[in-house]
Amino acid sequence: MRGFEAAANLVAHRVRSVGEQRGFAVARLLTNWAEVVGPEIAAHARPVKISHGKGFGATLTLLVAGARAPMINMQLEQIRQKVNACYGFNAVSRISLTQTAPTGFADANGFAEEQAGFAAPRRTAPPDPARIARAEAIAQDFDDPQLSAAMRQMALNILSRRDTNDRKANS
Repeated sequence: MRGFEAAANLVAHRVRSVGEQRGFAVARLLTNWAEVVGPEIAAHARPVKISHGKGFGATLTLLVAGARAPMINMQLEQIRQKVNACYGFNAVSRISLTQTAPTGFADANGFAEEQAGFAAPRRTAPPDPARIARAEAIAQDFDDPQLSAAMRQMALNILSRRDTNDRKANS
């Protein structure tokens, strides 16, 4: 092949082999989950594994945030139909739900990534004027304005930490 290869071609074999280890014969179900079941369901449920029993039909296990499980449970038949349409035949006969913490899709088996929550920044009290004056005195020894600003900020950080540690020790 001349020139560049598509990135999908470089990782397709690896994605397929990892998917097959978890029972996904069609990797498209994993890679295009949102397209298969729709963005509303995909936002709250993720496929974890497909297990094959003795009889015909497999069991698809979905990881769902705990509070959303009842809503997803009411849509299991539609999800099953959409998944089977992806496979092209009646491959999945049953879907089971595994509930997880509402902060992310991480479970005890490590099947999915933890999602970071975003919190509002903490509000801090305005710096003490004495601390600002002390930081200015430290920063004025430097000729370079950027270095002076960095030293001023570092001095403020160190002085505020000392105050915090002093308050903790006195309480």
